[in-house]
Amino acid sequence: MTGPVAYRASAVFDGTRMLPGHALVVEDGRVATIAGPGEVPADVRLVDLGDGILAPGFVDLQVNGGGGVMFNAAPSVDTLRVIAQAHAGLGATTILPTLITDTPARTRAAIEAAIAATEQGIPGIGGLHLEGPHLSLARKGAHDPALIRPMEPADLAALLEAARGLPVLKVTVAPENVSRDQVAALAEAGVLVSLGHTDADFDTCMDYAAAGARCATHLFNAMSQMQNRAPGLVGAVLHNGALSSGLIADGIHVHPAAMAAALRAKRGPGAVFLVSDAMASAGTDLESFDIGGRLVLRRDGRLTLEDGTLAGADLALATALQTLTGKVGMDVAEALTMATARPAALAGLSAGRLQPGAQADFIHLDRGLVLRGVWQNGTRRAD
Repeated sequence: MTGPVAYRASAVFDGTRMLPGHALVVEDGRVATIAGPGEVPADVRLVDLGDGILAPGFVDLQVNGGGGVMFNAAPSVDTLRVIAQAHAGLGATTILPTLITDTPARTRAAIEAAIAATEQGIPGIGGLHLEGPHLSLARKGAHDPALIRPMEPADLAALLEAARGLPVLKVTVAPENVSRDQVAALAEAGVLVSLGHTDADFDTCMDYAAAGARCATHLFNAMSQMQNRAPGLVGAVLHNGALSSGLIADGIHVHPAAMAAALRAKRGPGAVFLVSDAMASAGTDLESFDIGGRLVLRRDGRLTLEDGTLAGADLALATALQTLTGKVGMDVAEALTMATARPAALAGLSAGRLQPGAQADFIHLDRGLVLRGVWQNGTRRAD
């Protein structure tokens, strides 16, 4: 047990509001309060961090790897620990490790590892995201086409069982290989169903949203595009207030002008949030790595297969914030919400907000939104 400590910067962002002149008071690894100007008791130790913003740790619902390893390469608790530590160093104190399309055996191993990691309380592991294998070949992206397949009854049963053992289970599926009834069964079981890697038309996507899909995976990428007579999944996301969507805001996957137009057009209450779609290279200086026997190259802020296909993103969420505020023209508080409270609320996670009683996972960003410090459970990370 330790006494309370008050951390002060130029402002505290609590997940939805920017509070200038406030201080974040932490005690025993949890948020005690956010104190207004002059409200920090004299007997509370004050740590003045100078300029910048204190904010909740980022919440990233799409993390394929980090720290030099891919989840697919070795789906184990040890791998999850390495990935979570790498992303915490980048400010994402809560993540959904993501298994991309793989074999049934490796998918089972990933589920078992994620359940074990959450039961053991591995810091940062919020649940699991399965991106595939029930996707569309027409929009496969960097997923192995040999492993893409329809969802069978046994697959559905395994997912329903996994949902009972995980705090959060997100699955990315395509209507081409998953039925409406399967989506409804998953949604009823509390699974966060996300439409992605699909060429499905607007009406089909709207129908699947009505069945229970609440999300789309990386808006604009690997999905049917918005055209004047065929709005596709992009149009469904923007038009349907029940759908939210992740966005890879690196300025490579989506042009800043397209981001700006989509953010202005999106109907609520569903909303767009940030994801990194990070790979093994996150938190390292790796120039290449392997996924399923295929080489991924890291060049000029891009990750690509040898044929040039984008393979995840070379992105940290602090950099995504810089893209949104600098190139898209978004307000800092709104951009921060997209990396904290918004994805957390969609997934049903308790992270992403600084409120009394919450675990004290927070970050310090300077005025340029460059990461300057990370605290987990009230303790500052050495890196």
